[in-house]
Amino acid sequence: MADTTDVEQQSAPEPVTLHGCPLVVAFGQQVLFVPRDQYTKVVKALLADSYEMCADLTAVDYLQVPQRNVPVGVVAERFEVVVNLLSLKERRRIRVRVQVPESDPTIPTLFDMYPGSEAMEREVYDMFGIVFTDHPDLSRILMPEDWDGFPLRKDYEVGRIPVQFKGAPN
Repeated sequence: MADTTDVEQQSAPEPVTLHGCPLVVAFGQQVLFVPRDQYTKVVKALLADSYEMCADLTAVDYLQVPQRNVPVGVVAERFEVVVNLLSLKERRRIRVRVQVPESDPTIPTLFDMYPGSEAMEREVYDMFGIVFTDHPDLSRILMPEDWDGFPLRKDYEVGRIPVQFKGAPN
């Protein structure tokens, strides 16, 4: 007969972490939840771990899904910056997710570590209004410079843009 006190004393398994951040597996891929204030430090550590390529950098606006699932200890914010890093040498991939509050939509740039992230960060700025501090040229890349608003925010009003065809009368 099993001793019930042993079962009662067993606790939940320790959460898995990498560089001090919660690490989960979602759809077969490692996902690292990094606090915004540790973003560059952790990404530098991942670069040292041979994640030499930034394959993608984007953002998500969770305005309509505020109660989504995040690991224990992670506070879900309206915006999330998502970075996919690859280790070509070791054939590994990791997704980095960083919560960015609506009240202060800023995050440091990865340009110094991954120069190829320059255009991707500009696109996130242009579409979501998330500012990448110390970015070398944080300007609009898809929308005209004088465009008002950020089209991929969930609270951006749907509008109509007149299309002008070459050679057609106004």
